Amino acid sequence: MPTPKFILELRQKIGNDLLWLTGISGVVLNGRGEVLLVRRADNGRWSLVAGILEPGEQPAVGLVREIQEETAVEAVVERLVSLESLPPSSYPNGDQVQFLDLCFRCRAVAGEPRVNDDESLDVRWWPLNNLPDLPDRDRICIENALSPGPAPVFATS
Repeated sequence: MPTPKFILELRQKIGNDLLWLTGISGVVLNGRGEVLLVRRADNGRWSLVAGILEPGEQPAVGLVREIQEETAVEAVVERLVSLESLPPSSYPNGDQVQFLDLCFRCRAVAGEPRVNDDESLDVRWWPLNNLPDLPDRDRICIENALSPGPAPVFATS
C-alpha cells in the first residue's frame, strides 16, 4: 500500500508523531443484494473499500476514486452513513495515526470487481446474508448503510 506523497512529506517534518488524517470508506452495494469487499494485502482481512483523502479533495469524489482504483468498479455516492473518530493506531515502522472516517453508502454503476492495485489480494461481491469475517466497525457501517433513515450516525458524547 503506497503512502501518499503528502504524508511522506509531513513525516519528514514530524517523524513518527501522531498524525490526524481524514479517512473515507464505502459500503458499495449492487442490485443483487451484495456488498463489495476487498481482502487487504497488509493484513489479509476482508474489509470495506477505504482510503485517505488527498489535501483539498472532496470526500465523495475521493471515495469514488478509491473504489475505482482498488476494485475497477465505478460507483456513485448516495449518502453519508457515519462520521467517526477512530482510535489512534500505530504502523510497524512506528508511525502513529488517528483517522476521522467518513463512511458513505454507494451504488455500483459499472465495472466488474477485480484486484486493481497492490492494496488488495482479492475483490468481490458478497451476499449481505453471507458475509466473511469482518471488523466490527465494517459490520456496523453496513448495518447503518442498510438502515432506512437518511441521517448519518455520529457520536454525541
